[in-house]
Amino acid sequence: MTFAIALVIILVVLGLPFALHYMRHQELTDAVRQTLPHKTFVKLSDGITHCEWLGPEDGPKVVLIHGFSSPIFIWDHNAPALAEAGFRVLRYDLYGRGYSDRPRTRYTADLFVRQLVELLDAFDVHEPVDLVGLSMGGAISVHVADRYPERVRKLVLLAPVGFNPPPAGRLVIMPLLGDWLMTALGEWIIYKSFPRLLGDDENTLSAFREEYARQFRFRGCPRAFLSTMRHGPMHDLGDVYNRLARQQRSGLLLWGTKDNVLPYPLHEPVLKAVPWLQFEKIEGAGHCLNYQNPEEINKALLWFLDTSDQTGSADVFTI
Repeated sequence: MTFAIALVIILVVLGLPFALHYMRHQELTDAVRQTLPHKTFVKLSDGITHCEWLGPEDGPKVVLIHGFSSPIFIWDHNAPALAEAGFRVLRYDLYGRGYSDRPRTRYTADLFVRQLVELLDAFDVHEPVDLVGLSMGGAISVHVADRYPERVRKLVLLAPVGFNPPPAGRLVIMPLLGDWLMTALGEWIIYKSFPRLLGDDENTLSAFREEYARQFRFRGCPRAFLSTMRHGPMHDLGDVYNRLARQQRSGLLLWGTKDNVLPYPLHEPVLKAVPWLQFEKIEGAGHCLNYQNPEEINKALLWFLDTSDQTGSADVFTI
């Protein structure tokens, strides 16, 4: 009897986080989307993607790809500036983030590449576009340029992942244990990491958290984050960067000197792998450099992308 009671207690403890997650969060359905701030929702092969276009319809097209977990609000200080400068800007939520679907699948590089290519196809965008990717979004940009070089004109990478070592411990990615930890403690762990991302300014942290937390109203974020950690484009991407280096195109690498997530010295293996990347350090910036230092980042983007330098072709060849 004692063993049976102990077993029941263990099962309750193990199952409680999943039950609470289900009760506290709602499903992201079409009916729910009708109540959200008006943006655009596109049905793709793996699910619905939330996106937004800004800027003149005939402007040069720029795609902004966010990082591991922060959805499209991370570009709030950049997308309008690009649009005002004459660019046609597309920003979107990766699967499992923001208001996009949380498909029950492996969150691999293939999934994220397919999402972007299908999204561009859905809007009949077949000419080369400029890609601007932050952190994991940088890795996605590299994968897209590697697989579809003809669809990419210029490439901007902001502190991209790829040469960073896996996190110490790795408990969270272990089968079963990782699922329990992410469901029970995932939100708390992520919120505790914000000072590493943004510093300790309370106003910045409060505004960031308010926007970030909106996606957690809906079921599936912890599962998607965990699958991305296990299967996504996060580490050991040297081969992809090396293939990219055999292309010849215009590229820009930006990195904050106070990055506590992907430390500043990690820019060196990226530049070594892809020597044609131009490099600019952002003094004093952390990992969310575009959000924290928008004036410097916008200035760099506008200089590099330059609307007067639009050839209409990818201008890429492989050596």
